[in-house]
Amino acid sequence: MTARRVVAFGGGHGLSASLRALRHCAPELDLDITAVVTVGDDGGSSGRLRAERGGLPPGDLRQALVALAGDHPATRRSAGLFQHRFAAVPVGVPGSGATGSGPAAGDDPDRDGAAPRGTNTAPRGTDAVLRGTDGASAGNDGLTGHAVGNLVLCGLMELLGDPVAALEHAGAMLGAVGRVLPMSRQPVGIEARVRGADPAAPDEVRTVSGQHQVAVTTGRVESLRLSPSAPPACAEAIEAIRAADWLIFGPGSWYTSVLPHLLVPQLADAIVSTSARRLVTLNLAAEKETLGLSVADHLAALHWYLPELKVDLVLADAKAVGDPEPVERAAESLGARLVLAPVAVVDGTPRHDPAALGAALVPVLGADR
Repeated sequence: MTARRVVAFGGGHGLSASLRALRHCAPELDLDITAVVTVGDDGGSSGRLRAERGGLPPGDLRQALVALAGDHPATRRSAGLFQHRFAAVPVGVPGSGATGSGPAAGDDPDRDGAAPRGTNTAPRGTDAVLRGTDGASAGNDGLTGHAVGNLVLCGLMELLGDPVAALEHAGAMLGAVGRVLPMSRQPVGIEARVRGADPAAPDEVRTVSGQHQVAVTTGRVESLRLSPSAPPACAEAIEAIRAADWLIFGPGSWYTSVLPHLLVPQLADAIVSTSARRLVTLNLAAEKETLGLSVADHLAALHWYLPELKVDLVLADAKAVGDPEPVERAAESLGARLVLAPVAVVDGTPRHDPAALGAALVPVLGADR
């Protein structure tokens, strides 16, 4: 059977969930998986490295690599190392060698150091003052808050001089069963025009700059743009899109993970001109950045930012959708059919279950035209 080439777009926990689901499909469908990842992160460890060292923010790229890591015990241990985050050294305990309370191996915090958002609702972590386990203020030794994988990727990008080469090398270290690419070889800024960003002026529209600030805004995002407005797309990502059988968008943070890909002109051109089929996976819950948007509005936003975009299928959880009629109409306006499936974890939290999502994707991705 000829391998089906799948390109998944996004960043953070949403893309990680999609990639883990695709891994569940891979043996049955012989999938060739490529992840195309946003490069706008400016919060947490990634933001610090971006500001101090330059280059691409590594956190979203790291999450995608870990999601695709192989199953051999050695590569799983390496994946755990990539996710390990240095905790603060308690004040007054010099040379404690604290390994701290960072994520355990296999944990999958959203983006660069926080609880899951969107499908995943909490914002990414910031570099707030950390506390020691005894409640005392903790010292910051420069490593505090950094994920090991972020430092490895930063080092590889400096050593090899090319982020794609760095990601290929890191993927080999993790035994990755797919490829991770940045949407651009240069970092981008994300800006939004937001109504009511200041609760004291609910009708005022102002510009909110930075991916983290857009993600946590309490106002309503009215428009989104990148800085620079036309960053050069990663050439390897364009090649993957042109050769793909399926393109997958979402789940994830709509304004800061999904839509940015549609704002890179070369990527947008490749997305609309490819012969690949297109699938949109919807989120399970609203986020701060999309408060006020209905499920149907999320689909309308795709058309707003890329009017030429046509979609074949929209995949959603029936419980999250509620009344399916407006979502069906929104899907039809993109040329798509709505497919409902139970894809959430069973504990009721708004997170996609990779096995359930993978099971829902098998008949979709495996269907002939």
